[in-house]
Amino acid sequence: MKPIDLTLSISKSIPSFPGSPKPQFISWSNLKEDGYNLELLFLSSHTGTHLDAPFHFVKTGIKIDQIPLSRLIGKAILIKIKKAKNSPITKSDIIQFEKKNGIIPNKSSVFFFTDWQKNLKKDNYFTENPGLALTAATYLVQKKTNLVGIDSPSIDLGKDESFSVHHVLSKNNILIVENLANLNKIKSKEFNFTILPLKLKDATGSPVRAVAL
Repeated sequence: MKPIDLTLSISKSIPSFPGSPKPQFISWSNLKEDGYNLELLFLSSHTGTHLDAPFHFVKTGIKIDQIPLSRLIGKAILIKIKKAKNSPITKSDIIQFEKKNGIIPNKSSVFFFTDWQKNLKKDNYFTENPGLALTAATYLVQKKTNLVGIDSPSIDLGKDESFSVHHVLSKNNILIVENLANLNKIKSKEFNFTILPLKLKDATGSPVRAVAL
């Protein structure tokens, strides 16, 4: 199977979470003067398609460089459920998926396609995005879920300024991947994934290269 890139390209123009700096690519060296091209990068560790370590919201949570590789490579379950602005993914949504496709095993990695990524360039992308309801987050905690991914900028609803779902998942050591792209290109309910963050010492998160196989 041809690999599917699930990653947004990071550029100066990529939309950034409100309050976060826009990425900067600063030219440092060039072929004419230095014999090689080199740029400096200035960006949030939560830019573009990125992984949240539990430490992002939990003081004692594991940090990005402490995540075992075994948690970043494996089989995933894809739930395609289109959601409009401010629309939550509920426990009932997940149970309906299970009734049609079988029970999601414990310790699974679960990805949600909401079709929100099409709004990337719109003003409401970060403020009205769909996300998990607390009922869904609690249900995934009960299943000892390994990782939850979504194609919106946050696992929380855009209007949830308290980041309720982030707190629930993080305190239960569940990894979070946000801003995934191209989930619509995956035709099966299960797929193999690889999500590799930079090994940044003591960081709360990192941009990733996410791939489906």
